[in-house]
Amino acid sequence: MTALSVAVGYADLDLGAAFSDWLAGRASLPALVLVELRLPRALLGALVGFSLGLAGAAMQGLLRNPLAEPGLLGISSAAAFGAVAMFYSGFAGAFLLALPLGGIAGAMLATLLLYALNGRGAGTMALILAGVAINSFAGAMTSLALNLAPNPYAALEIVFWLMGSLADRSMAHIWLVLPLMLLGWALLLSSATALDGLTLGEDTARSLGFDLGWLRARLIGGAALAVGASVAVTGAIGFVGLVVPHLLRPLVGHRPGRLLLVSGLGGAILTLAADIALRLMPIRPELKLGVVTALIGAPFLFSLIQRMRRAA
Repeated sequence: MTALSVAVGYADLDLGAAFSDWLAGRASLPALVLVELRLPRALLGALVGFSLGLAGAAMQGLLRNPLAEPGLLGISSAAAFGAVAMFYSGFAGAFLLALPLGGIAGAMLATLLLYALNGRGAGTMALILAGVAINSFAGAMTSLALNLAPNPYAALEIVFWLMGSLADRSMAHIWLVLPLMLLGWALLLSSATALDGLTLGEDTARSLGFDLGWLRARLIGGAALAVGASVAVTGAIGFVGLVVPHLLRPLVGHRPGRLLLVSGLGGAILTLAADIALRLMPIRPELKLGVVTALIGAPFLFSLIQRMRRAA
């Protein structure tokens, strides 16, 4: 799917010639299009999709709630507000990486606030309530920034960024967030066995020797790193972390630990497929990726709610 994303664009590109020129160090137009536009977009789509799918499966396993997703803890909203603050302050125009740095800072602050509000021994309900509070506060601050934007063009730029997109990103963005994503993935994937134990109930998981406080810390920290880094460079891309675990859960016998890696790969595929689809649409300027994933995810959410009602 990553290779297909590299091959798809608004104009024909001789990939063989582009790769040859790139490897030979020739700054030809095909090589520049490949390295500056196509390759960063495809790689970032795979990384972001993997992060969202993995974090979604981890949150559903931790909270034991099929409607849980990474944004439930407020990390996505806080990362978006951090980036919006860069827009509002004018730093976004000062240097290239101001937006992702602001988003990462917002995600980290939200994580620290979660820990402060919950403490090590807090339960799942307290975690959800803290996440809802952070989500509401970050959303309110983002709305305030839009309300106080110095001119309508600045507000419009913020709104467009919040819709989520992989366009016009560079390799510099990837190198900035890749270490954070890798660390987040490691924390989430290392929790697979404990998540399987948690399906038996918190008391049983404790009796099996799992430290639930440390488990929550690993999962929250991993989700903050992976999702916060993703939102910091692409804006808000919703529903990937909700839809993908549901589609793939039957394939792994409904075991949350085994679902983690599978959901990450599924998230990468869904994100890249959605990005390819919007580039093939005869609409200019192109739709935002967050809009496309919402158009996919919202009907799925309605059908999921209906299935849950029938099952009840």
